[in-house]
Amino acid sequence: MIKNRDFIVVGLQALDSRIGSNCINIAYEIARHNRVLYVNYPLDRLTKIREKADPLVIKRNRINKGLEPDLVQVTENMWNLYPKTTLESISQLPVNSLFDWFNRINNKRFAREIKKAIDKLKFHDYFIFNDSDMFRSFYLKEILHPELYIYYTRDNLIAVDFWKKQGIRIEAALMAKSDLVVANSTYLADHARQFNPHSYYVGQGCDVSLFDKELIKEEPADLRQIKRPIIGYIGALFSLRLDIGVLVYLAKQRPDWQIVLVGPEDEEFKSSELHSIENVHFLGSKKMEELPSYLNYFDVALNPQKLNEVTIGNYPRKIDEYLAMGKPTVGTLTKAMEVFADHTYLAVTKENYLALVDKALKENTPGLESARETFAKSHTWENNVIEIYDKMLLLMQLPK
Repeated sequence: MIKNRDFIVVGLQALDSRIGSNCINIAYEIARHNRVLYVNYPLDRLTKIREKADPLVIKRNRINKGLEPDLVQVTENMWNLYPKTTLESISQLPVNSLFDWFNRINNKRFAREIKKAIDKLKFHDYFIFNDSDMFRSFYLKEILHPELYIYYTRDNLIAVDFWKKQGIRIEAALMAKSDLVVANSTYLADHARQFNPHSYYVGQGCDVSLFDKELIKEEPADLRQIKRPIIGYIGALFSLRLDIGVLVYLAKQRPDWQIVLVGPEDEEFKSSELHSIENVHFLGSKKMEELPSYLNYFDVALNPQKLNEVTIGNYPRKIDEYLAMGKPTVGTLTKAMEVFADHTYLAVTKENYLALVDKALKENTPGLESARETFAKSHTWENNVIEIYDKMLLLMQLPK
């Protein structure tokens, strides 16, 4: 455990982001026993132009003009900084030397605003925790001189087109010079270890408090009309991440099974054969607080993930949600899913999926449900941060 220290947290999500983020959860957990400065990313010039009507961009422009405070206290131990600066839009520059020149300028502007907040809050001997912000925070170690610089990798970003041009080179260099690299999947930890021997898997936190069978009051109306058994998926229906072919195969091979899909669809899903199969049901997007009620009435939960560069290393948080409600779960075998091997059914082919869903339906018991719930509920943010602390303490005890 680390207590009564100062942490600076930078990352890809601002604290007022419209979507959740591991980094935000980790920061709040750290702030239970330490002081935390959570730094929002600065806007770049193109974003200010392209998204000028976005309320979040409007707010940042007001802050830059001094019309709203740039440093806000959010809890007793945590402050949120909106850096009063604008960065150059450089992520797609093809020439390495030109990118590096502008990136150093961007980092200096960013660091200058962080330094003002550090001085105001009287932070000292601080740690920097960087959630995958490989460009804007590349030089913060050299400029701000933290006691430890920790790089956190939670997605295989360099597999995404936006990051490929400069990210493959830059992230490797940043991992190499960081004091410590921590990852939320064994795949990403293994990848990081190519560049830094002090790279560790630290698990994943997940707030599963909503996913509690005792809180479910009634079956959703649009589920009541669907026969059983229900084989269901909850989440974004994106063809980049999910294997449509597996779903088609299951539905056609077992017309007595009802395939229920809850979540928004991309264009490929909307135009897929699934919409013409009688026992496939698209229920659309639901509010977060509604999802447990749907999951509660699934007989088997699915995660038919594709295997590609984008998905192979990702920790699937939805699996914790499925297991927190005791659901038999069938997913694709990946390096990251090995963590769940004792509590899920892991498939390699569509034929595997068919056999394993059938097995999951037949052998489910209250005892297995209870074991799944206990396992999922051990993946707390507190335990996740304790793992990070343990790796930090280990490193600080090593000879300099």
